[in-house]
Amino acid sequence: MTSVFPPPNNPILRQADDARNKVLIIGATGFIGRFIIQASLDSGLPTYILSRRPAFDGDDHPKAQAIKAFQDQGAIILHGSINDDQALLEKMLKENEIDIVISVVGGGNLLDQLTLIRAIKTAGTKIKRFLPSEFGHDVDRADPVEPGLRMYKEKRKVRRLTEELGIPYTYICCNSIASWPYYDNTHPSDVLPPLHHFQIYGDGNIKAYFVAGVDIGRLTIKAASDVRTVNKTVHFRPKCNFLSMNELASLWENKIGRTLPRVTVSENDLLAAAQENVIPQSIVAAFTHDIFIKGCQINFSVDEPHEVEISSLYPDETFRTMDECFDEFAAKIEDKCPIEASPVMKNVT
Repeated sequence: MTSVFPPPNNPILRQADDARNKVLIIGATGFIGRFIIQASLDSGLPTYILSRRPAFDGDDHPKAQAIKAFQDQGAIILHGSINDDQALLEKMLKENEIDIVISVVGGGNLLDQLTLIRAIKTAGTKIKRFLPSEFGHDVDRADPVEPGLRMYKEKRKVRRLTEELGIPYTYICCNSIASWPYYDNTHPSDVLPPLHHFQIYGDGNIKAYFVAGVDIGRLTIKAASDVRTVNKTVHFRPKCNFLSMNELASLWENKIGRTLPRVTVSENDLLAAAQENVIPQSIVAAFTHDIFIKGCQINFSVDEPHEVEISSLYPDETFRTMDECFDEFAAKIEDKCPIEASPVMKNVT
């Protein structure tokens, strides 16, 4: 495939090309989407947001306020939906001369990306890169139990159609969000770490990689315009945030100045929670099992020709550490009432 980018060894030409890239972000008001939009705006790229009309009921809706805040910073709002038919999506891409499409849609809309992919294909060679909604594990390697597996199968369908149609892509695998990994919480980043007891999965020694939202956004935008990531899977594996549940617990205890009891959540407990098929909690339980019991983030090496680790691309970039993230969580304790502990399962250690 002939690259549409300037030669990678010419940073001046490459920087000029990057500055012209128009970025369309779909799924802007989700947790990851907000960081990606902010990073795109901060980088000076022309940033477009696909949003329904009306976006949400009432201007005081938090998501409507988020869209307005991005618009005030220079984001361009395109009214529409990923559910629009292919012709409308193709027209939008062409009329606005979009270069890069980043999808951050939620789990319930993953297969809606198939129409978007076909629209990208028919829009022609103007589209330089497509980043589908990934932002977790490498779905071609990870194998969670149901109902988590169902979501991964849908993401695999999106990957295969993208590849089949020859659309230049980058898959972002950023592993875990920098927060306490509750197995029964949809967005643990919005919740303080425990204040009453820890839930430790298995023996608590299997490690995972944790990445702050601001770093996911910043490095996603860099990778989206980087010729070295064309048709590659990009893994986020910050060594500074390679931690086990036991290490996370000790770190948090140091922040709050006291020792908390630890509760073992066994493999069978997690499997039972997944089998209840309560959405989205059971999906989170399935992923928690895959991470902290099966070790899905650490049971392979990043050494295939089609993949790269983000730090090898940008060795001078630093990551926000879990220590810094926990400092921020600890500062919020004074402003919040103590969080009630979720029901424990068994095996207080």
